Amino acid sequence: MSILLIVFLPLLAAIIAGLGNKQLGNVAAKSITTGALFIACGLSWPIFISFLNGTAEATVVPVLKWVASGSLTFDWALRVDTLTAVMLVVVTSVSALVHLYSWGYMSEEPDQPRFFAYLSLFTFAMLMLVTADNLVQMFFGWEGVGLASYLLIGFWFRKPSASAAAIKAFVVNRVGDLGFMLGIFGTFLVFGTVSIPEILAAAPGMAGSTIGFIGYRFDTMTVLCLLLFDGAMGKSAQLGLHTWLPDAMEGPTPVSALIHAATMVTAGVFMVCRLSPMFETSPTAMAFITFIGAATCFFAATIGCTQWDIKRVIAYSTCSQLGYMFFAAGVGAFGSAMFHLFTHAFFKALLFLCAGSVIHAMHHEQDMRFYGNLRRHIPITFWAMTAGTLAITGVGVFGVGFAGFHSKDSILEAAYASGTAMGSFAFWMGIFAALMTSFYSWRLVFLTFFGKPRWAGSEHIQHAVHHHHEDLSDEDGDADHAHDSHGHDAHGDGTAGYHPHESPWVMLLPLVLLSFGAVFAGYVFQHAFVSEGTGEFWKGAVVFHEHLIHAMHGIPELMKWMPFIVMSLGLLTAWYGYIKNTSFPAAVAEQLGPVYTFVYRKWMFDELYHYMFVVPAFWIGKVFWKVLDIGVIDRFGPDGAAWAVAKGSTYAQRVQSGYLYSYALIMLLGLVGAISWVIAG
Repeated sequence: MSILLIVFLPLLAAIIAGLGNKQLGNVAAKSITTGALFIACGLSWPIFISFLNGTAEATVVPVLKWVASGSLTFDWALRVDTLTAVMLVVVTSVSALVHLYSWGYMSEEPDQPRFFAYLSLFTFAMLMLVTADNLVQMFFGWEGVGLASYLLIGFWFRKPSASAAAIKAFVVNRVGDLGFMLGIFGTFLVFGTVSIPEILAAAPGMAGSTIGFIGYRFDTMTVLCLLLFDGAMGKSAQLGLHTWLPDAMEGPTPVSALIHAATMVTAGVFMVCRLSPMFETSPTAMAFITFIGAATCFFAATIGCTQWDIKRVIAYSTCSQLGYMFFAAGVGAFGSAMFHLFTHAFFKALLFLCAGSVIHAMHHEQDMRFYGNLRRHIPITFWAMTAGTLAITGVGVFGVGFAGFHSKDSILEAAYASGTAMGSFAFWMGIFAALMTSFYSWRLVFLTFFGKPRWAGSEHIQHAVHHHHEDLSDEDGDADHAHDSHGHDAHGDGTAGYHPHESPWVMLLPLVLLSFGAVFAGYVFQHAFVSEGTGEFWKGAVVFHEHLIHAMHGIPELMKWMPFIVMSLGLLTAWYGYIKNTSFPAAVAEQLGPVYTFVYRKWMFDELYHYMFVVPAFWIGKVFWKVLDIGVIDRFGPDGAAWAVAKGSTYAQRVQSGYLYSYALIMLLGLVGAISWVIAG
């Protein structure tokens, strides 16, 4: 019964808030949706704890009969096992806290019921995805989160950049979803069912078989797994289909925390782990997943080192961390992949919400070049951001550390211990990415919270100060003072007279709670997720290799210390460049020249795709419009018919003279013709 409430309470709340909208009122809509999510969260944790204690067993809760068409039959049912339990606490915990946080962040938004309805709708779709017992139900949730993300990214639809970002996310994900659909179709063709348990049970028997695809014979499981993984690449923003994720930061910051940190982008990782027995039958597919994950974690980390927008830095960090999860799955460490997904949800949601708190304090300014010395003004946000940074950079020694120390290090150790060439490639890519992760994470902290204030250069801050002085002038009758104080740093200390403010408690409470997850989640849950050599916690929900766990314990000590070494190097480099010698980063960027520009421009993927796909698509569209639509269809269709009618009427009007003798003559000729026809017949 509890699983039904967990899944459907967010849907019910979304319907009430969405249909009630402004008639319902802001407070009522927010209370209903937030209350529903906290109830769902409160019901999810006991389920997770019961699996953690080993007292629960996997169950399937039927909802209703869904489809029965020939050999295709499946029900709508909710599967609850260890993997589901992990995702339930991730989705409901982060979503509940994001709902609460949004009370403060979106307080000035005039359309709050619609926003909260979208948040709850997204949560319902994600819960449908993670509780799916068959591939069609999983696809329903998969497309549901895609729809909800489109609505949330484009929530400020009057803002052109937000609408463009929403469309971009929707279109890029359609590319991945096409592969996912083909994978589902192929899986049904091969196995004759869409039931996930039945498919996983039969998958080992299909190893080595071949299937016809695009005119050639290929390994059956490799084709199916690569098609399914194509969907994961789109949804989880992996290299090639990643371009939508940074642009999605155009949505409100709570959206970034919910969708692009903790839930939707991890759907691909969840799908690969859910179907892990399938993927295990294809070494080629596993090697491909490892390569894509390793390449993505390195590629995204390089871009994160050059960005100035605080949300985009964290967005590329998300892309990079997802790469870690995928190459963990690729080397067979599915437990480590899910462990990092679990810890990442807490510290990445924390980082995004802290970024939102900074943006809130700085009057919507997102460029870190206009921050500085904020730790004195927003201390709670500073300490929460520090906790998240310590977690993502993997700070820890001698088996005790922050969340990322336990989960990310287990991935790197698994990659090295796999003993394969692709595993070694992933390990070293992960090490270099860890170095850059430490650098850009501490760079963000130092630029934002340390150094001298650089607020005066911000148009947002100048705008805020200008309006503040206008308000004062309205009270004091001194308009000239307001005018003179605008557009420069009247105080000479870089502040422009602006006073940042700490966020309200409804925004700070989620930061405090998520900070506990960022600090303790790794240490508390490591044994169950990874260290337990038998995989008892998972109970068959994912493939668990005991030999890999034992091999991880036996890798050289230097390899175990490598993540800590590169984390320290990244921290020291960031400290030197942004605290000790602030001219150093600009000098390095100038020295690198084209390389820096290439990385800053995001490896030119947007430009490449623009000329490869967008320009040809517009050209083809223009050809169809001018030649086919106007030149053929309109010419010989409606325009041609209109021309024929108009032309015919010019001839017809000559006959319509209005004289009686003309009509009599026509009638006489008609009568003669009719009589002639009768006589001739």
